[in-house]
Amino acid sequence: MTSKRTTVALRTTAGVLAALLLTSCAAAPPADPERPSPAATSAAPSPASSSTPTQATPTKAPSPSQSAPPAAGRLDGRVIVIDPGHNRNSDGPFIRHKVPAGNGKTKPCNSTGTATNADYAEHAYNWAQANALAKELRERGATVRLTRADDAGNGPCVNTRASLANQLHADLLISIHADGSFSKGARGFHVILSTVMAGGSGVEAESKKLAEQIRSVLTAQTGMPRSTYIGRGTALSPRSDIATLNFAKVPAVMMEMGNMRNAKDAALLTSSAWRTKAATALADAISEFLD
Repeated sequence: MTSKRTTVALRTTAGVLAALLLTSCAAAPPADPERPSPAATSAAPSPASSSTPTQATPTKAPSPSQSAPPAAGRLDGRVIVIDPGHNRNSDGPFIRHKVPAGNGKTKPCNSTGTATNADYAEHAYNWAQANALAKELRERGATVRLTRADDAGNGPCVNTRASLANQLHADLLISIHADGSFSKGARGFHVILSTVMAGGSGVEAESKKLAEQIRSVLTAQTGMPRSTYIGRGTALSPRSDIATLNFAKVPAVMMEMGNMRNAKDAALLTSSAWRTKAATALADAISEFLD
């Protein structure tokens, strides 16, 4: 049995401990004003968990796994093939041998093209304009491939110029050329379309849309007029004998950017500043077509 003295001692000790505990709680340091205490944090409901609707919901930032939509005019993820028409090398047997042109026709593998009256060759213009366009398209994010690697060799022949675009399932193919009409007053650009494309009527329809878009932008931005001698003012020339277009399975057009035998057109075609302007116009048209 516990004695009275022991009982009193135990009660005294318990009282002292209780007093110490109360003193310790009262003396707790104040919370850091920059960091709410855990109790305060848990007591205040977050906007997301509150049952009271807020006046305005802030825009949610995209997560790292979400990609923002491309800016207007951007061509990220697009694949475009540019065909700089003709070749520098006029090596007889190779360049003259006949190849299929589509639609049951044949024609020579290729040629060096036409030239200005001052002997600026079409193949050189085509190469310069194609590279100016490629630069502009790449700056907008597109993957761009050219059908020939330089302006010094032979080939590819016209029946295989569309092969790269077909193999890559490109978004489109654009073939760059310039015309050489000696007709008096003949000047301006036009766009050639195929009426017998390997891709069928759907691709032909898309190619026409591309041609119309290019026509609109070139007219507005470059100072090169629509053709005065091809297309009766439409600047469109449907044909069935252009192998580069006939074998295409993707939207494709061939540009005649101007008439090299016309002095006014030649002055534009030989100007690097104008070629840059034309490249921007073509890229704008392509961006709008693919938007």
